[in-house]
Amino acid sequence: MKICFATNNLKKLKEVRAALGEEFEIVSLEEIGCKEELPETGDKLEDNAFQKARYVKTHYGVDCFADDTGLEVAALDGAPGVYSGRYAGDPRSDDRNVDLLLKNMDGKKDRKAAFRTIIALIIGKDEWAFEGKAEGELLEVRSGEGGFGYDPIFKPLGFDKTFAELSLEEKNTISHRGKAVRLLANFLKERA
Repeated sequence: MKICFATNNLKKLKEVRAALGEEFEIVSLEEIGCKEELPETGDKLEDNAFQKARYVKTHYGVDCFADDTGLEVAALDGAPGVYSGRYAGDPRSDDRNVDLLLKNMDGKKDRKAAFRTIIALIIGKDEWAFEGKAEGELLEVRSGEGGFGYDPIFKPLGFDKTFAELSLEEKNTISHRGKAVRLLANFLKERA
């Protein structure tokens, strides 16, 4: 089955391709000729995921899925949440986002946080949503070279390593995106 993953984030694309396996041909936005920035103006992860997927379906006519992910920090009332990717403003920068989050967490004892991913899938005229969540805590300093985004400061529950220190395979088994992708994959396999 060939389906577009509405992203230009190569690290995210690699994670999802690894999680979905060989049964699916996952193409990127670039591979379908989409070079424009997709709309992301919603106040909820679900809104943004569906906004992106509907844009691709409407303008390129291909079945697709899109995701939106947020890091929700308890001590910051759920922030940065839906604004995780642009937390420190434009131009978008993982390092600047992490720096701002660490600054905003300075002195806070409650370090609980959770990553949440929503995947919006559109096949034909039908739409579905899948959610994955990973709970953990924020470190005070970066640790690890892998992953992207907030991975170097997020330590998942039950682990003594950050997402950035785990292998891609390890991360995919426990991550928010990995969980949502497995739900997506199971759904797609049942339909095939």
